[in-house]
Amino acid sequence: MRNSYKYPINDSDFSNKLLAFTKKYTFSSFLISNKNNKDKYKQHQLIVALGAKYILKSDQDSFQKLSDFHIQHKDWIFGFLSYDLKNEIENLSSDNRDDFQVPNLLFYVPEIILIIKDNIVEVQSFLSEKEVEDLLNNIKKENVISSNKSNINLQFREEKLEYLQKIKDIKNHIQQGDIYEMNYCQELFAENASINPIEVFSDLNTRSKAPFSVFFNFDNHYLLCSSPERFLKKEGNKLISQPIKGTRKRGVNEEEDILLVSELENSEKDKSENVMITDLVRNDLSKTAQKASVTVEELFKVYTFERVHQMISTITSQLDEKYNFVDVLESSFPMGSMTGAPKLKSMQLIEKYETTKRSIFSAAFGYITPSSDFDFNVVIRSILYNDISKYISVMVGGAITINSDENQEYEECLIKAKAMRDVLNND
Repeated sequence: MRNSYKYPINDSDFSNKLLAFTKKYTFSSFLISNKNNKDKYKQHQLIVALGAKYILKSDQDSFQKLSDFHIQHKDWIFGFLSYDLKNEIENLSSDNRDDFQVPNLLFYVPEIILIIKDNIVEVQSFLSEKEVEDLLNNIKKENVISSNKSNINLQFREEKLEYLQKIKDIKNHIQQGDIYEMNYCQELFAENASINPIEVFSDLNTRSKAPFSVFFNFDNHYLLCSSPERFLKKEGNKLISQPIKGTRKRGVNEEEDILLVSELENSEKDKSENVMITDLVRNDLSKTAQKASVTVEELFKVYTFERVHQMISTITSQLDEKYNFVDVLESSFPMGSMTGAPKLKSMQLIEKYETTKRSIFSAAFGYITPSSDFDFNVVIRSILYNDISKYISVMVGGAITINSDENQEYEECLIKAKAMRDVLNND
């Protein structure tokens, strides 16, 4: 049984010191909301999970193993669902190149959990009060993260002309009635690259300040994520999904920002993309929902972040008591915003046209509580780093519809990749 102790935070650098402190652990998660006050479903400013008491890695029967793992330990668990879990849900495969190399699913029970809210840190652990106080003192003594010194130039996996042709090919599938919409992604990468992941994430988080940002360290693999998107949250019987479709860059001043927001709000193309995914999410949630409980709380709502404006819809439902949290995850995964509609055919075409195994990208990272509540993001705006092979991967993409312009889609990819490219090149 975990002990719980609460302490006031009197150190303005405590969060940065805590991030630096994660380097002492081979497994650590750092989930920060960046004081996002727009999310009415936010519960924490920061939650950190240090050390791995128990670990689950799975490439087969993963959802059942996740359920068993949670029942066995009756504790907090943190980890990811990889995009390639699709192969366990549907008759699909992942045969593209894989340089990141992770299992379909990985979760762990942390040794220590720190939850920060309203300048109070709650420590949940198996430590005594004296040991917790020593831990906090050691965190406070940690050196503040030094500046990012990376100098990495990412290369595109495919040439621009190849990308443009693939968008044309995907639009042909739409014209033929195979799909209505498909999320197509391309990879930027670097080989033989060495970075300090903590420094790079700190820089990325400073520049982007996204509400679902994550630093995850596991077995010399790193996820540096600055995601603006929630996949799915469970609060008691309530489920919340917030898909994003529709992006504009930030303006150079307030006047240009207002114009760009107005342009996004009135874009029929972006609204058509958004409504298709909203309908797909409604359908996914309905599989486990109480009758007539699926509701669209917000449609086409534009939110402004550090780098971009995003169109977000919020869909909720009430969970039918005959289903558990694993049923919800399995019936909704992968998220529609990163696949397309219909989902199955879209995933088949994604495998055909993309060149790189998505791995954690476009999937979900989050936590599950002892009471089976959970909160998962969508892994986008992210850097994947394999410190063993010295490989860096950044993937970006967008929703392709019949109205998509190939060159505009390419430019949107550049906008989405800019923060990660700038950080890695220390620009």
